[in-house]
Parts: sequence; structure tokens; C-alpha cells
Amino acid sequence: QVQLVESGGGLVQAGGSLRLSCAASGRTFTGYTMGWFRQPPGKEREFVASIIWSGGSTTYADSVKGRFTISRDVAKNTVYLQMNSLKSEDRAVYYCAAAPRWVLGRSSPSSYDYWGQGTQVTVSS
Repeated sequence: QVQLVESGGGLVQAGGSLRLSCAASGRTFTGYTMGWFRQPPGKEREFVASIIWSGGSTTYADSVKGRFTISRDVAKNTVYLQMNSLKSEDRAVYYCAAAPRWVLGRSSPSSYDYWGQGTQVTVSS
């Protein structure tokens, strides 16, 4: 059973940085796609970034491109989301997700099979 546990959320001032981590367990993730999504208050869950576990190809939402970086540590089975130059509109619950296939491009939540519990990111202005 795949388990995903996020950490690293919190309160940060606008312009600041946070790094989210997603510890993945339950199997090897070769052939998987790992994604980060977020759900702002009162809005639907939206795609942020994804990475192909094998090879490391990445995709970003336009709203975060140039500010956020997704990466993975294969040895630690962990996916990261480095968030820089945070804005008030980045405030959301951030979720880690996993799909047992290649998911190319900016995708919908329905493309992913496994989800973490989420971690809150709050940006103060």
C-alpha cells in the first residue's frame, strides 16, 4: 500500500520561502509520476508541479513556474517542493500525489491514485 506523508508547511511572509517534503513508502516508485497539488480556500484542487520518478522530467503550472522547484531523492523515497518568492495567492493546503504511470503535462487530480493528508501553507502580506 502506497503511503504519502507531507511535511514542511507553515506560515511565511510574502517573498519568503518554504520547502515541502513528501515521504513515500510502500513500494518502489520506478515508473511512477509524483505530483504536488494545492487547494486554496473555497476553491478546487489544482495542479502545481509533477516529476517522473525515473528520469526526473518535470512540469509546472504557469502560476508557479520560475518560483517553485520539484525534485526527488530516490535514495530517500522523498519528493520535495521548494517554494520561493511566495505570494498571498499561494496560500492553500498542499497535497502530494502519486500515479503508477507516466502522467505527462499539467494534469487533473483524477490522474493520480494515491494522496497524502495535506499540509497547510499560509502566506502573510
